Amino acid sequence: MTTTAALHPAQRRILTVLIAAQILSGAGLAAGITVGALLAEDMLGTTGLSGLPSALFTAGSAVAAALVGAISQRRGRRTGLAAGYATGAVGALGVVIAAAVDDVALLLAALVVYGAGTATNLQARYSGADLATPAHRARALSVVLVATTLGAVVGPNLVTPLGALATSWHIPPLAGPFLLATIAYGAAAVVLWALLRPDPLLTARAVAGSDPADPSHSTAGHSAAELSDTGPSAAGLSDTASGDSAGDRRRVLLGSAVMVLAQLVMVAIMTMTPIHMQHHGHSVGAAGVVIAVHVAAMYLPSPLSGYLVDRYGRMPVAVASGITLLVAGLVAGFSPPQSVTLLAVALGLLGLGWSFGLVSGTTLITDNTSLATRAKTQGLVDVAIAVAGAGGGLASGLVVATGSYTVLSLGGGVLAVALLPVIALATRPRRTSHRDDRPTATPTGH
Repeated sequence: MTTTAALHPAQRRILTVLIAAQILSGAGLAAGITVGALLAEDMLGTTGLSGLPSALFTAGSAVAAALVGAISQRRGRRTGLAAGYATGAVGALGVVIAAAVDDVALLLAALVVYGAGTATNLQARYSGADLATPAHRARALSVVLVATTLGAVVGPNLVTPLGALATSWHIPPLAGPFLLATIAYGAAAVVLWALLRPDPLLTARAVAGSDPADPSHSTAGHSAAELSDTGPSAAGLSDTASGDSAGDRRRVLLGSAVMVLAQLVMVAIMTMTPIHMQHHGHSVGAAGVVIAVHVAAMYLPSPLSGYLVDRYGRMPVAVASGITLLVAGLVAGFSPPQSVTLLAVALGLLGLGWSFGLVSGTTLITDNTSLATRAKTQGLVDVAIAVAGAGGGLASGLVVATGSYTVLSLGGGVLAVALLPVIALATRPRRTSHRDDRPTATPTGH
């Protein structure tokens, strides 16, 4: 099998439905990113806790990731994803109500529930890869990720008109984007529940002849043979293809580490950028533009990330993630605070580094998990990613309050390159073994 369509005729329809849902959910995702910290600062009256919304909705997304993964494992992706988006819609509505009645306790609780939408938006990427062959797996999941771009880019640029709409309804203007999130997440839930048929995970099990109770079936075990004739990509992908269960676990842990560090660094710098801009006289609209560039760079290059992962291997793109995040931190840290352009460049690089990390890490994990336990494992991995995001969001406000945005950005960039020694240690033995095998093959033939 050489294409995703060849694996199952439903793959094209499944990707179309996922794309539609991701376009809608992208707008809901962008609301909390753009104005969450500003709303908290306004209601709490302090900058030190302005990272709390990011911490809360990412903490909520950690719980939701585990639940969505568990539900998907038992009932399929359709049920899990629809439930996650519906919960996110309820949380977004709760934020609007909390802002309207000036109830901080309700705001904090609603932000936790709102996090379910963030978790579900990320979990959807796994659905695109369920029916894809290993040689096209990264590109399949990247198609789902890139669909988030439209809603996520449009959302932040609606901050000003949505604020005006909220004001006309006697609601604080910063709650306006959460009105959009309520509608967007709710619509995504309806689209998935009504149209995601057949279910991609359940169909993949049926196609593979896999008994859900049998953990012995794994796509990782046949990846090497299937990819042996794929040219330059074979060497990079051979690192991910192992029938050895211990090797599989190592690669799941490595994929998790790549995504966790990328998420932590990205959330920390992203969360404080609107606050940094506001403190230097920029408008909420200007911050919305910078965040729109950032979110576009997170999702729009996904097809490029997927192509690079499939073409050159999981590990090289993971390395590129760490280097790109380091450059983003340097640009953000040394940019004059008056320069919206340079801040946009920094946040764009931040999004691109995150994209490299997410696609390479996700593909590593999918390569090395069985269909019998895949959704549950993916959910637990996303819990770790969400916890990292929560920690980054909470710590970011404290770092800026006690130090500066420059300290935060430079520290995040340095932390990102911690990926590099981890990847080097994880890949060196297998690459050495692979080189040792190749020269001996030719002499034995004579």
